[in-house]
Amino acid sequence: MIYFDFAATTPLDSEAAEVYLKVATEFFGNSSSLHDIGGQSAALLENCREELASLLGVDKKGLFFTSGGSEGNFLAIEALLSAPVKIGKHIISGMAEHSSIHGALNRLELAGYEITLLPLDASGRMDVEALMNAIKSETILVAIQHVNSEIGTIQPIEAIAEICKANQIHFHSDIVQSFGKIDLKNIAPLVSSFSFSGHKIYGPKGIGGVYINPLINWNPFFPGGSHEGGFRPGTVDVPAIAAMTVAAQKIIRDIPENQHKFSLLRQAFLETLTPIKDRVIVYEGEESHTQLPNIIGLRIAGIEGQWTMLECNRLGFAISTGSACQVGMQSPAKVAQALGLSNQEAKEFNRISFGTSSTIEEVVKLGESIVKIAQEFSPA
Repeated sequence: MIYFDFAATTPLDSEAAEVYLKVATEFFGNSSSLHDIGGQSAALLENCREELASLLGVDKKGLFFTSGGSEGNFLAIEALLSAPVKIGKHIISGMAEHSSIHGALNRLELAGYEITLLPLDASGRMDVEALMNAIKSETILVAIQHVNSEIGTIQPIEAIAEICKANQIHFHSDIVQSFGKIDLKNIAPLVSSFSFSGHKIYGPKGIGGVYINPLINWNPFFPGGSHEGGFRPGTVDVPAIAAMTVAAQKIIRDIPENQHKFSLLRQAFLETLTPIKDRVIVYEGEESHTQLPNIIGLRIAGIEGQWTMLECNRLGFAISTGSACQVGMQSPAKVAQALGLSNQEAKEFNRISFGTSSTIEEVVKLGESIVKIAQEFSPA
């Protein structure tokens, strides 16, 4: 089967796997233990923290390791709310945010917070003017992802950060999809916090991290924890962190090469759909700097996305109907609501995402197969 669901997860890089095994067998000590074996593990942990902070362009004092993006989003939001810049209980976020953000916001709404969710414009981007109009004197937090996981549009983080700073508002960004695909050194220092994940960059599953500006005097959500400065409880998974660090070094080094490759793959795939172009609607940023090229969100008029996905699966291609974190709930992709699609249009949505192993030949075969599926199941 040819895999086209890299936005959901990636295979573990072979070098990262070797590092994981080596660290798990040779640096197995608890990094909080005071003996030399624990000290060796602690030293490696801090080396990884320093390297990842350098790759991201942030202060290592604000970098904490978590189980991944979902937990990271929750803990980052709770940390920022524990140390607001001003008094208030109003939060602004986006309709198309990851399900973990929506889960955290639903909980906060029950706790008395007012939540405002903003849609995306026709090109899949957050309207900065709409954000400014939504701000109240009680607004204390804005949570906007850097790259949408379902259509790959890049949000105007710099402009949003400037607005938040001017209005004394904390700004959290989910950078899970942009980590390793975009140079984040100019973005990361602008936000109050961000979350990232290892398994999106060919690292292990179950590991990720959060950065919180060290100037923010946050309080831990889980009381009494001694690991990661009290940010989260539980013995730190040093082998997974080391493997994630190696994967991050490789993928960040190759960002320019990968961006060029993904742009060519995207162009080749979309050109292959020319025979059915009158039925294909692609949701994307209007310019190259507003679109991650390796994620294509589209729909084929008249065919449900689940049918397209199952037919592709039968033909040997793995594609998606949206974020893997909400597919099991049988609900339309959140980006569909944010774009203002009807229920029927939302059901037609599919996501195709490329990875470093994807080839022109593979994307052309996928495109030709989708054309065949569409032609065989033409609407009446």
